[in-house]
Amino acid sequence: MKVYVRFTFGPYYDKFLVLKYILIMPITSSAKKALRASKKKRVFNIRRKNTIEKTMKEFRRLVAAKNVTEATKLVPTIYQALDKATKTHLIKANTASRTKSRVMAALKRTA
Repeated sequence: MKVYVRFTFGPYYDKFLVLKYILIMPITSSAKKALRASKKKRVFNIRRKNTIEKTMKEFRRLVAAKNVTEATKLVPTIYQALDKATKTHLIKANTASRTKSRVMAALKRTA
């Protein structure tokens, strides 16, 4: 589904800018199939991204509380989530690597 934005001006064009969103629905059968696949992938991508965010948030909370043992137990979970996201091209490999490095650096600072 493509969303195009058209700028149109209302009667008071000097004060208001009206945005119209035009939804372009697929016409061909292959485009319809691509839209269905995209919707399914979106669900998985959001789920995977939420997993990363939740574990990172928990890790940051534990590091801030100086709870090294619990934070150390979370490291494999973080690594696994980042690796899965990289494998499915949700995030780039360098982003995952940088995040892993920062996780370990934060853990070493706390210890």
